[in-house]
Amino acid sequence: MKKVVVGLSGGVDSSVAAYLLQQQGYEVIGLFMKNWHDDSVTISNECPWLEDSNDALLVAEKLGIPFQTVDMSEPYKQRIVDYMFREYENGRTPNPDVLCNREIKFDVFMNLALSLGADYVATGHYCRKEEIIVDGKKIYRLLSGKDTNKDQSYFLCQLSQQQLSKALFPIGELQKSEVRAIASEQGLVTAEKKDSQGLCFVGKVRLPEFLQQQLQPKEGDIIEIPNDWQGYKSFDYLKLFETYEDELKYLSKRFEYQPSDGKKVGTHQGAHYFTKGQRKGLHVGGTPEPLFVIETDVNQNIIYVGQSHSHRGLFRKALFIKESDVHWVREDLALQIGESKDFMVRIRYRQPLQKAILYKTESGLFIYFEEPQSAITEGQFAVWYDDEELVGSGVIS
Repeated sequence: MKKVVVGLSGGVDSSVAAYLLQQQGYEVIGLFMKNWHDDSVTISNECPWLEDSNDALLVAEKLGIPFQTVDMSEPYKQRIVDYMFREYENGRTPNPDVLCNREIKFDVFMNLALSLGADYVATGHYCRKEEIIVDGKKIYRLLSGKDTNKDQSYFLCQLSQQQLSKALFPIGELQKSEVRAIASEQGLVTAEKKDSQGLCFVGKVRLPEFLQQQLQPKEGDIIEIPNDWQGYKSFDYLKLFETYEDELKYLSKRFEYQPSDGKKVGTHQGAHYFTKGQRKGLHVGGTPEPLFVIETDVNQNIIYVGQSHSHRGLFRKALFIKESDVHWVREDLALQIGESKDFMVRIRYRQPLQKAILYKTESGLFIYFEEPQSAITEGQFAVWYDDEELVGSGVIS
């Protein structure tokens, strides 16, 4: 009997994952990760960790499996919370859930599980793993979940072959409705529980209050850029480039605005609290169309906005990922310098996959989209797929 440690989160997905593994004959142990101490910034009754750990305990008792809570708040603070503060401070928008899987669940937590004699670590993610042999070597494929509406492969885009070799995803073949039905049949307390929203394990956080712990509020201007700004016209003007790389560099560049390019329409409490494409929280009314953030400048503490979700300032055809931020889940499929290949790409969770060409250069990787993309956001992860398989990912720079 192989031993599996399941990360029981107190939700229905991990509960059913534990049950299914038990049915498959594994020796199952449930562990609940406590990653958060500071209740002052969580919207406390939305997702208190205590309630979740109690639900996890009740599920473990029902299944008759050993259970304990492990305190991960120290590594979580160092690897996730500090990273978030750093990214926001630099005017980037981090993705803590992706990092949480790479750094906590499938690193600190996995190492703990293996030290307890476990053969595998399992989670309630909607994704699948497949083993294939390439040139006599075992390779693990990370595949999207069968429930396309729930597919969570995006959040696992930074996993390595080593991490995948020890990971199990028992519910990847199921629809969410089937998972709930199994939980009901087995009388699991989590059967009807709502899916948790918000930060990985933290629950719903009031982001500005959370960030204000480290990043001081400071008033700055909100500048509206018109849709017919001169810079867009010169950008759209057909240029001749010496190389394909020069063209991609040009297409992936951020627009650079000056306050004189638009008009002041309001003030904000800190540019680092805002992200590209954001609509809520601007508190500026009276425009014919809603305002969207099209760029933030944390050095000058200015937010640039434009009217309507089709504003020219939101769209770009290409993005760049620095070499140090490129990650291939399938190292055997990594592009070599000068190589290009077609992939399907998404630049945020739940975004429908987009047709794109990946082009590898010495300094990193360019992604050139067939259609212009809205709100390409620095700090977020671009993830590329070949059919159902997640092949690689990288941090948008």
